[in-house]
Amino acid sequence: MQETYDVVVVGAGGAGMTAALAAAEHGLDTVLIEKSTYFGGSTARSGGGVWIPGNAALKTAGQVSATDRQEASDYLQAIVGDEVPKERRETFLDRGPEVIDFLLDKTPVKLKWVPDYSDYLPEQPGGRPKGRSVEPVPMDGRMLGKELDHLHPPYAKAPANLIVTQADFRKISLGLRTLRGPLTMMKVVIMRMINSLRGRKMYAMGNALTISLRKALVDADVPVLYETALTGLVIEGGRVVGVRAEHDGKEVVIRARRGVILGSGGFEKSEALREKYLPSPTDADWSTAAATNTGAGIEAGVAIGAAIDLMDDAWWGPTIPLPSGPWFCLAERNLPGSIIVNSAGKRFMNEALPYVEATHAIYEGEATGVSHVPAWLVMDQRYRNRYLFAGLSPRMPFPGRWYKFGTVRKAASLAKLATEIDVPAEALEETIQRFNGFATTGNDEDFHRGDSAYDRYYADPRVKPNPSLHSIDKGPFYAVKIVPGDLGTKGGIVTDERARALRPDGSVIDGLYAAGNCSSAVMGHTYAGPGATIGPAITFGYLAAEDIASQKGTD
Repeated sequence: MQETYDVVVVGAGGAGMTAALAAAEHGLDTVLIEKSTYFGGSTARSGGGVWIPGNAALKTAGQVSATDRQEASDYLQAIVGDEVPKERRETFLDRGPEVIDFLLDKTPVKLKWVPDYSDYLPEQPGGRPKGRSVEPVPMDGRMLGKELDHLHPPYAKAPANLIVTQADFRKISLGLRTLRGPLTMMKVVIMRMINSLRGRKMYAMGNALTISLRKALVDADVPVLYETALTGLVIEGGRVVGVRAEHDGKEVVIRARRGVILGSGGFEKSEALREKYLPSPTDADWSTAAATNTGAGIEAGVAIGAAIDLMDDAWWGPTIPLPSGPWFCLAERNLPGSIIVNSAGKRFMNEALPYVEATHAIYEGEATGVSHVPAWLVMDQRYRNRYLFAGLSPRMPFPGRWYKFGTVRKAASLAKLATEIDVPAEALEETIQRFNGFATTGNDEDFHRGDSAYDRYYADPRVKPNPSLHSIDKGPFYAVKIVPGDLGTKGGIVTDERARALRPDGSVIDGLYAAGNCSSAVMGHTYAGPGATIGPAITFGYLAAEDIASQKGTD
């Protein structure tokens, strides 16, 4: 089988679907191919946050000042620096708000500011403690009809219509510590009942964003070919003119008159590529990304001479390995009454660091000879009584299968807990005694936990003087295994400010574009704030389509 379109887009995640929709809006005959039987990719499994400074939803919330654009530029210069060309960073900031306008106009999505969800490094020049992240308003998936069956399975299972937004999660994670927690949970339960009675199928976070994109593609008559896996690129006269793919066990060629846009995700689920490029130890089972993200787009680009960069990095996050799969450890680390220790029984970082920075700290330990993999999150019964933990309600016992799997250890004393996790008992006791002193004074003299606005976002406002610090002294005690997991990899094809794929000498590979996690991240080795993966992904997917539309076509 051989078919021809103006544009071939690979990957039905946030980057790919935005690119396909934008191409169609430019009047280009477009097809989107997807390896799995699902649309949404890792975007559907995410919190759905979008980090694009100055966008319309932030303006509506009164969160854009006259100096915001310059502050955002200063911020990316401070945290990313020369790791990424300035023109690419500035293009993202200049054009990102336009992409949000496009999505608000052409898809059913509605976006709102996530109140006070701080930039991840807010104390850096231009950083914003009140945050620049927006998230989708929950929506009814029935608009997709039977196509809704192709929505990518969720990261964490929840009962139908039990909808929790990012803003809700912050309140619920505190359990009964604030009135907002139970009130928010009550609202969620009541809305579930109402939605179920009315026959709705409600979705939030990344699901809401990808359902909106898919509905727009349906309306634009853009075909999505499921179970069509990229196997290579077709190149003629130095130009990419199509893709080779496998469908129903047969090779197909789909030609592109104008260009190919890769939005096929990273290589986080390829053990071979992880072993080749990422720090050790590493394991694909620690990634929460879509299972089909094995780097096919990156490898196809490399095969025709594309440059790659940042292959040793990822959108990391300390992760709890559970029998049902990895749990991305977010609020659990910020809440007071817990610490993370290494194989020596000692703290080695501010546990409340943004997740990329925290995992960098985990891997830095491997170079010192003191292993941080696995690390152990140590807490007491008070902490467990108060807070939500990995989806478990406060006071709910850890499941027996978590103990059996080796994820959780429990003991009546710290010395016995140290034996359980094979760390020196004296060191663990000294570490916690010192930490308890910091909790009393409110000043973490070793790692400054609680100093940053980001540290305090998921902290407990009832704990004084530092909402991120509380003593660990009420047995029994628990230790939960922590490994260096990820949301996806950062490395990929090097692109310019128009999302065009580049060779190692900087020349453009005609006809080839890349966006999302199959391209080298515009955020470099860091992470600007909640949604700083999706924001650039949809922006450069949009810009790729725009550039193709501006070029003279080939027949």
